[in-house]
Amino acid sequence: MTHRDPEPVAEPVESPLADAIRRLDGTTNWEQRPRVRMRPSLDPIRDLLRRLGDPPGPARVVHIAGSKGKGSVASLVAAGLKRGGLRVGRYGSPHVEHMRERVAVDGEDVSDAVLATSLHAALDAREAAIAAGSPGAESTWFDLVTAAALRIFADARLPWIVLEVGLGGRLDSTNVLDGEVCVVTTIELEHTNVLGDTLGKIATEKAGIFHPGCAVVTGVPAGSEAGLAIDARAAELGLDVERPLAGLAAPTTSIANRALAGAVLGALGRRGFFDGSGAPLGPELLDEATCRAARLPGRGETFRCQGTPVVLDGAHTPGSVEALLRDLRGHPGLPGRPVVVLGLAAEKDLEAILKTLQREADTVVCTSVGGALHHAPEEIVRVAAGVSMGAEIATSPAGALEKALLLASGGGWVLILGSLYLAGALRPRLGPPTQDLSC
Repeated sequence: MTHRDPEPVAEPVESPLADAIRRLDGTTNWEQRPRVRMRPSLDPIRDLLRRLGDPPGPARVVHIAGSKGKGSVASLVAAGLKRGGLRVGRYGSPHVEHMRERVAVDGEDVSDAVLATSLHAALDAREAAIAAGSPGAESTWFDLVTAAALRIFADARLPWIVLEVGLGGRLDSTNVLDGEVCVVTTIELEHTNVLGDTLGKIATEKAGIFHPGCAVVTGVPAGSEAGLAIDARAAELGLDVERPLAGLAAPTTSIANRALAGAVLGALGRRGFFDGSGAPLGPELLDEATCRAARLPGRGETFRCQGTPVVLDGAHTPGSVEALLRDLRGHPGLPGRPVVVLGLAAEKDLEAILKTLQREADTVVCTSVGGALHHAPEEIVRVAAGVSMGAEIATSPAGALEKALLLASGGGWVLILGSLYLAGALRPRLGPPTQDLSC
């Protein structure tokens, strides 16, 4: 009998995107680490882009900052431009389930292969900067992803780009490009250790995306502390400020976002930009089908899981939680008071959020996606007790969902909020989104 050596066992092959993400995760990621100050300049991202050939070239830009709603407004603007027959790229953050969500071309997330190629190119540019001792050596995780996205848009020869600010505005990586229209959606006290401890200081940082000659659209009320800061920055640059929400009495989040996006398209039309048919761009491009196509994961999504209605949202500030609850109040498909699943970053105002929830919910299931950047479930329980709200602990998001579904199984519903990272952990377990909660 002839002896045969065993067949060699093939080593698992790492995909190009997994390899790129592995390299990327070896850099400084302020989305996953405590951050106590703003970066000193935009020189690192500028150096990266120079080494990549200065993408994205002559593309026109819409630049969107804000405490809440900037991702949805960015998606609506991009969808409106596409509806008008124009090619457009959209860059946003964070992603919910997959990094591809951050970079879309003509309404579709980019492929693994395209994203991997561009990430590797950006990482190679960083290594070249390290070797040369130039500013790109200090580029961060977000710098690299931003540079990769802009390279993808350049390779696709896109005439339009919609950029969502990551944090702040003035020194955000996206602020290397000047917008035709610059937007500040809302202002709340957030990232105070980085952006400042008052609404005025935070608004000033976000208004740092304004530049001479741009159009300005904002949802921040005139005369408020934040509104005055926005107006002051606009006045310095000789810019008018458009407020499409003025006069609207407590609009729902979707109505407010649609109004802001419509104002952006209207401003572009007045600046002489046309759709594919030759008509000026305008808010009429945001018809119902276009708005539905612009929905992002984890933003007011509805599901039916084990027969129970579930709403999934990334609301993480007292104002955004209040707005979400107002939008959902009295919905015929949401019977009674919800059981809340809450996971929250440590920098967020836990007590204020729980006080807001206590007005609409009796029970919160407390969890965390893990790490020092998030409130421990035990801490959420302690603070919930202080505001007279019933609370239970679940050590994992999956366990929190199961517990909440059990508590709501008698005919109630579940509300998941506090973090898009929590949304990403639970969304795959919820099944396909529903269009109608009453179904």
